[in-house]
Amino acid sequence: GMACFTPSESLRAVLQVSVPLMLSMAAVTVMEFTDRIFLSNYDLNAIAAAMPAGMLAFLFILLFANVAAYVNVFIAQYVGAGQPGKVGPVVWQGLYFSLFAWICLAVLGLCGPWIFDWSGHPPAIREQEVIYFRILCLGAGPHVAANCCAGFFAGLGRTRPILLLNLIGMVVNIPLDYALIYGRGPFPELGIRGAALATVACWALIFVLFLLLMAHPQWQRTYALWRSRGLRWRMARRLLRYALPSAAQMFLDMMAFAVFLLVVGRIGREELAVTNVLLSINSLTYMPSVGFSVGVSTLVGRALGGGRVAEARAAVVAARRLLLAYTAVLAAVFMVMPETIIGLFIPSDGGQAYAGVLTHGRILLRLVAFYVFFDCQYMVYVGALKGAGDTRFIMASIALGALVCMVAPVTLGVLYFGAGLYYCWGCAALFILVLFGLTAGRYRHGRWTRMRLVEAGGASAPLSASDPASSEFRQGP
Repeated sequence: GMACFTPSESLRAVLQVSVPLMLSMAAVTVMEFTDRIFLSNYDLNAIAAAMPAGMLAFLFILLFANVAAYVNVFIAQYVGAGQPGKVGPVVWQGLYFSLFAWICLAVLGLCGPWIFDWSGHPPAIREQEVIYFRILCLGAGPHVAANCCAGFFAGLGRTRPILLLNLIGMVVNIPLDYALIYGRGPFPELGIRGAALATVACWALIFVLFLLLMAHPQWQRTYALWRSRGLRWRMARRLLRYALPSAAQMFLDMMAFAVFLLVVGRIGREELAVTNVLLSINSLTYMPSVGFSVGVSTLVGRALGGGRVAEARAAVVAARRLLLAYTAVLAAVFMVMPETIIGLFIPSDGGQAYAGVLTHGRILLRLVAFYVFFDCQYMVYVGALKGAGDTRFIMASIALGALVCMVAPVTLGVLYFGAGLYYCWGCAALFILVLFGLTAGRYRHGRWTRMRLVEAGGASAPLSASDPASSEFRQGP
């Protein structure tokens, strides 16, 4: 069974669920990373535009995608509590929400010119920002829906299909990206437009593959997915009640860094370029942390659904240890080889145009190597609190931290007091330390251990050995 809370069993459970999710996030990161390397070697204006426009687009896309993905916590708690019949309806409410999200994002994409008028960036950069932002928003619907489908498999602890499909997306995206940016083979040279189109095409491919997997008779038989396709307002409201504050955490986190990027862009083009490069490198630790966070949410949700608090705590401890070990390796590389890593973003004929990027980047990469230790632990604690449904606290803490540590001091410092690049990055590090302190304190307080998402009534009945959902769930991925 899954009632495991010895250290070795917890470690195994975390590895089974979280490592495929971590590798999935790494695959997504590699897609973005290569995208930016291609663009930075293609044109300095293109990379200067891609990071703020991409971050602003993902700011809104991920708000909707994370609402849809929160079905994973409901599914984990329902199956842990012996209510597999509720799984199909939850998935469908997530898919209906994804359709609504697509309409909202398409409207937002058409507002790109007005949004980037405010940035004050040079016209050549602004023009490319609008193109990149618009295409990503117009094509984001399948990405939101794919996150809902991934939530189905994550909630069951079956995370390998998520990894497989993201790897397929990565394998298709990288050559397609290169061909569309530079105009290779039968494709025209589209620059930043090509980068956006390649991303959107891969989102659509991943969603279609998810649908094909979910059509398998195994899932239809156990969770009655197709038969559960009705719109259920009460369940939809319940999902949104917990999912919106959960998604707001990622939204506010990204919003703080989007404002950070836009304001740093006002200091100068070189400062904007070095910040783009550092945030791209930082994603090598951040995105896998997100994968572990989702895995912890699943394991905590499953354990709490069945009333096993010790198992939930053990999963958190195991995840922290694993993620700290991974982060230590990357941080060591950042400290020892900063020039080599930053050099990936500098073309061989870059010369003096990129000299400042290397100088500032070498210093600031050491700051990144310091704060990523706190960032990864913060993400584990967030995963635990989300798995219990303590999403309002997460939303409130990040709203406070973003305003006090990032948005207000960076904006006021740069616009009114002439603050520079190092001051801005100091604010970013403080923001992460404060978030770590707040979530660690909340986790240790223990209120999350008494919270449940599943409806009162049939909540804590364990699955019988003869129930097909029991064998599905307890076998693990």
